[in-house]
Amino acid sequence: MLSRPQPGSSLGEWLDYLLAIHPTEIDMGLARVSEVARRLGVSALDDSLVITVGGTNGKGSTCTMLESVLRRAGYRVGVYTSPHMLKYNERIRIEGEDAPDADIIAAFEAIDTARGELSLTFFEFATLAGLMLFKAAKLDVVILEVGLGGRLDATNLIDADISVITAVDLDHQAFLGNTRESVGREKAGIFRHDRPAIVGDADMPLTVAEVAASVGARLYRVGEHFSYSRQRTTWDYQGKRRAFSNMPLPQLPLPNAATVIAVIEAIGERLVISDEAIVQGISAARLGGRLEEVSSSPLVIVDVAHNPHAARYLRDELQSRWQGKRVLALCGMLKDKDYAEVLRIMHPAVAQWYLVSLEGERGASAALLANAMPAGAQYQCFDHMPDAKAAILNAADAADVVIVFGSFYTVSGFKSLI
Repeated sequence: MLSRPQPGSSLGEWLDYLLAIHPTEIDMGLARVSEVARRLGVSALDDSLVITVGGTNGKGSTCTMLESVLRRAGYRVGVYTSPHMLKYNERIRIEGEDAPDADIIAAFEAIDTARGELSLTFFEFATLAGLMLFKAAKLDVVILEVGLGGRLDATNLIDADISVITAVDLDHQAFLGNTRESVGREKAGIFRHDRPAIVGDADMPLTVAEVAASVGARLYRVGEHFSYSRQRTTWDYQGKRRAFSNMPLPQLPLPNAATVIAVIEAIGERLVISDEAIVQGISAARLGGRLEEVSSSPLVIVDVAHNPHAARYLRDELQSRWQGKRVLALCGMLKDKDYAEVLRIMHPAVAQWYLVSLEGERGASAALLANAMPAGAQYQCFDHMPDAKAAILNAADAADVVIVFGSFYTVSGFKSLI
């Protein structure tokens, strides 16, 4: 085991240390992290309105659009997200800026001292560091993205003023169960008594409503309390307090944009947020790794879609936005994801596949993905990202669309080579 980094050590050395002292990546439960939060005095963020965002997909997009709206309305905002794309600092954002190394290291030092005999995971250290920096910054609003599930996720040690579930689908079945009902029950664990619980999934599992009723949360769901519709280039929103017509389509997923307005409605009079801030904030929001254009000729899009729900959205967007274009796909996935179903869903939109192996214990080999390819698919296999990148860009014509997807690791690996 690595010894604790010495004063003056780099952030990278601290991250290596955190991985070494608790090598189990996922160790669900709130007892340890809640006790350390108590010792650090960050069990509550009383000066800030706290919005906790959970769900299978769409959490990052929702957090980003919320941040954009609230900052445009003039409020000081902190956002905690995971995982990061290129730099660890991306996980803790204050006033639109990633937390600097020195601040994160100082938080890690305090957490490592406060934990004493208690062991914390890599994610739990990150969550506590975010809470410490947010509390010190005295922010108006703190947005917490749930890492996995909800009920036992480290972010759930904070009692949110508003809780959000973006979507519910199968993912992390070993921890959340093998049905949408079991996943929904875990996601809804972030709900709190007499506080708004916003649900943006039109096909909400019954367990979500059951949890809301059992804790006394105020459920506010799409299709019942708010709705939206899409035209060719615009969209409309109808809620209980706000209504909008002919808004420009957002760059990020429309269901999440509607959920963001529902959250703003739930904030009510606690914050003053103009219609202009809502429309402009949603339109201006961008998020790396979500239908992100990284090259124009040929058009290269990267997307972190890694489960069936996200794959369906990605396929539909490819077929809608770039109808008639030849699509080449570079795909790398983790072997604990439902890669066979993702490949099946994406297959109708893809003319040629470039499959790449991902490193690490969880990484799927290109050969494993190849064995799951639908009949008739045209594909090549690569053991290393540089080779896959070179091959797909060499094969793509100026009029083609290249999509890089399947995992955060795939997108970050590709972007690191640009």
